[in-house]
Amino acid sequence: MSETAAVPTAAVRARAEIDLGALRANVQALRARAQGAAVMAVVKSDAYGHGAVPCAREALAAGATWLGTTTVEEALELRAAGLPGRILAWLWVPGAPWQQAIEADIDVSLGSMWDVREVAEAARAAGRPARVHLKADTGLGRNGCQPGEDWAEVVAAALRAEAEGLVRIVGVFSHLACADLPGHPSIAAQLALFREMTAYAEQQGVRPEVRHIANSAATLTLPESHFDMVRVGIAMYGVSASAELGTPADFGLRPVMTLSASLSLVKRVPGGHGVSYGHHYITPGETTLGLMPVGYADGIPRPASGSSLVLVDGKLRTIAGRVAMDMFVLDLGGDEPPAGSEAVLFGPGDRGESTAMDWAQAAGTISYEIVTRIGTRVPRVYRNASV
Repeated sequence: MSETAAVPTAAVRARAEIDLGALRANVQALRARAQGAAVMAVVKSDAYGHGAVPCAREALAAGATWLGTTTVEEALELRAAGLPGRILAWLWVPGAPWQQAIEADIDVSLGSMWDVREVAEAARAAGRPARVHLKADTGLGRNGCQPGEDWAEVVAAALRAEAEGLVRIVGVFSHLACADLPGHPSIAAQLALFREMTAYAEQQGVRPEVRHIANSAATLTLPESHFDMVRVGIAMYGVSASAELGTPADFGLRPVMTLSASLSLVKRVPGGHGVSYGHHYITPGETTLGLMPVGYADGIPRPASGSSLVLVDGKLRTIAGRVAMDMFVLDLGGDEPPAGSEAVLFGPGDRGESTAMDWAQAAGTISYEIVTRIGTRVPRVYRNASV
């Protein structure tokens, strides 16, 4: 086992432990699910809060052949760290650093006429063609080009730029809206439209290296959506895309992040004692309270206040009162673990601790938000790196 951390691990306020061995195993399981399609490891938003560079490195070691980011800044960070291979960045705004991306050999997404014009100008300035993926809006309603005349116009403009040597059209892609809701009628409709829009582009002369629409949920449950490549994000980190889809274990995946903190204070209080802002919690009788030195500034969701989610000494403890910015309180029910005792907020669940899904359900949100919102003042500690 190898372990690295930016701070000593013995006396930290809180830590997010990242099991890189679990991440590699997850990528390998997802490769098997992909059934021969290439795997893009999505490391946007600092790898969903897990750390972009170490997670990207391990994903490539486990057989992923592409990396995916939202912003070009995220992609440039990977290149600056020396990560090789193909990287796609797919969210752009006018005036974005297209030339810098082209010079760093980063693939870019095009879904409208303005970005076709800007990337062509940047490629001319860079003196090399841009590698581009044409984005089709097949029903999600976010970025991407609408079918019909808009798609025809963008395809034609991209082909003209390709004829001028300014771009190489290497991909056609889209994004599913409801793949995490098995059987949703939009899934079949989007796949049909994607096939139609891709066929049109190919009839006009586009020769893509990769066609891709499958996200994590589709990779796990919709083999007909795999095409040439799948994009795995949340599943790579061993977190379920939705309760309807199933648990990570159902697909042979293991949660990668374990979040813990050290109790900073344990004290006995009488019954009738108000706890935290607004006194939404009043102790029902004499008890002990444990102070957790993390709060919503660290990413702990305030709506989870009042839930029994934190594991201390083998028992799930109730969040007493409101989660505050920098701390919250546990009702320890009369137990008196010493200050400094470990309190596990979430992890794989092996020791009876809560999972990210448990926190999501308590907070009325999704698991993605639980892991991505863990703040930067919580150090990431990496275990089981491959090198």
